[in-house]
Amino acid sequence: MDSINFFKGYGKVNNPAGNQQPASNRRRRILLAASLAVFLTIVIGAMIGALIYESATEPPESEEEQLPASDSGESLKTVCVVTQYLDSCINSISALNDPPKSDPVHFFNLSLQVSQRELASLASLPKTLISKSNDRRAESALKDCLNLFDDSLSQLNRSAELMKVAVVGPAEKLLTEMRISDMQTWISAAMTDQDTCLDGLDEMGSTVVDELRARVHKSSEYMSNSLAILNNLKSLVEKFGLKMP
Repeated sequence: MDSINFFKGYGKVNNPAGNQQPASNRRRRILLAASLAVFLTIVIGAMIGALIYESATEPPESEEEQLPASDSGESLKTVCVVTQYLDSCINSISALNDPPKSDPVHFFNLSLQVSQRELASLASLPKTLISKSNDRRAESALKDCLNLFDDSLSQLNRSAELMKVAVVGPAEKLLTEMRISDMQTWISAAMTDQDTCLDGLDEMGSTVVDELRARVHKSSEYMSNSLAILNNLKSLVEKFGLKMP
């Protein structure tokens, strides 16, 4: 009997111990899951916080730096000082009333627009003068200027088209040395057309073409300004703390 009772008692002692092992495992799993949840919450919160900070501190890519008018005026003067016709450069660009920006590439683009507009308004003047003239030699020179203006405007338009691409994208990356060289060639060719027109007008010595001669000189000044800014664009970009490719 004692032996039987011993075995019965042994069974009663061991069964509770066997029931405690699963409960302990469950507690461990609960603690592990809770720790993992806390860790993931911290990581996700840190990532969200970083994204919010980045979006708050960095302006959108399309947003361009704008300056007070006084600062823009100084920036424009810094750009125009590299030209031969400082007053002409400052006054013609300022007259466009474009939003102020501290960017020499932007100022070059405006200078190019000035050159385009002036030449476009000038292109029809030879026809008007031809209709008023009785001097055949003067008419011949005016017709030559008419053709030269068409070619000159075509050269400027090529540069303007390239600048449209630069304005849409990051100009400091798109204005490579090759593209700058192309624009230098085109603007120089446009200026040569102007000089050829002036040479022909000077040979005529007619007062009929005095008005055209004055307008051509003005147009040539604007082109000279554009070319000077373009020739110094790399150093100007560095002076403004920007980068070129």
